Amino acid sequence: MEFNENQAIYLQIADYFCENILQKKWQEGEKIPSIREIAVKVEVNPNTAMRTFNYLQDKGIIFNKRGIGYFVADGGFEKTRELKKDQFVRDELPKVFHSLELLNLTLDDLNKYYNKYRKEISN
Repeated sequence: MEFNENQAIYLQIADYFCENILQKKWQEGEKIPSIREIAVKVEVNPNTAMRTFNYLQDKGIIFNKRGIGYFVADGGFEKTRELKKDQFVRDELPKVFHSLELLNLTLDDLNKYYNKYRKEISN
């Protein structure tokens, strides 16, 4: 995993978890890789991986069964979607709006490009 210098590593790992949950690679109630497995996979210190697990647990996305491991929480998919939606609206959407303004594009233009994108990914 290649890390971006502009965001904390544990949050980038959390994004990886969220992506797996949103793509339904990890289902609610399903066991997920351990702290040690994640640390090895993404080549970080286990303390950094632990910080990711704590963050996602605090958000109600994952939970720990003591002695067994971590699992995607019931409602974890929806909580993940809400977390990522909030982050997108807060962090990315203002950049999109700024670019639209600079390029003199309208929401209708954006809708046209979005529909084209949707068509391409469905093929």
